Amino acid sequence: MANTEAALQDAMTSIEGALGVALVDYGSGMALGTLGGSQTLDLNVAAAANTDVVRAKLRAMEMLSIQDSIEDILITLGSQYHLIRLLTGRGGTGLFLYLVLDGKRANLAMARHQLRRIEADLEV
Repeated sequence: MANTEAALQDAMTSIEGALGVALVDYGSGMALGTLGGSQTLDLNVAAAANTDVVRAKLRAMEMLSIQDSIEDILITLGSQYHLIRLLTGRGGTGLFLYLVLDGKRANLAMARHQLRRIEADLEV
């Protein structure tokens, strides 16, 4: 079992092209932990903003009576991928992992696979 710090470190080192990662509480919009980022990528601001993305998608699913769960949400930009993975296990309800990838270096399929593995090992 990995704690938050170890899980974030694992994401940054095991996922090629990782620029930043955060564990976020989408009830409050607060980042419980961040690693990486840059002057132009403030992970605390991104955590709060992406909370709105998660809430909007959950509302849309409710309005459409979709009885399913979100695995992840992908936002593709010209030079980056932003991946939001909602946590489901061991106290992870209400949390998501937010990963920013360099679009030129990242393998999206492998990043998704690694986030699933990190989620399985994460103990919040």
